[in-house]
Amino acid sequence: MSAGLDPVIHAPNRLQMCCMLAAVDTIDFATIREALDVSESVLSKHIKTLEETAYVTVRKTPLDGRVRTWVGLTAAGRKALKGHLAALKAMMAGAEGL
Repeated sequence: MSAGLDPVIHAPNRLQMCCMLAAVDTIDFATIREALDVSESVLSKHIKTLEETAYVTVRKTPLDGRVRTWVGLTAAGRKALKGHLAALKAMMAGAEGL
């Protein structure tokens, strides 16, 4: 993978999720699932991958007899996303002559 691109963030669903999380403190699982249009199991795997690299935190809270899952981008996740986006912008700038 090109220098500066983060292979953990680079997967399209994880990149989109990180971009969504960059704008807020946390987002609930259902909102992310609907925005990405993926199944619960697919989203769970993506979240687990990001959690294992300490790019996101996961918090579960009870609400109306159910447990609601909240996901937030960590400082390390924000830094990694910023670096990944900078690498993408540099790649795009190099391709402008096409």
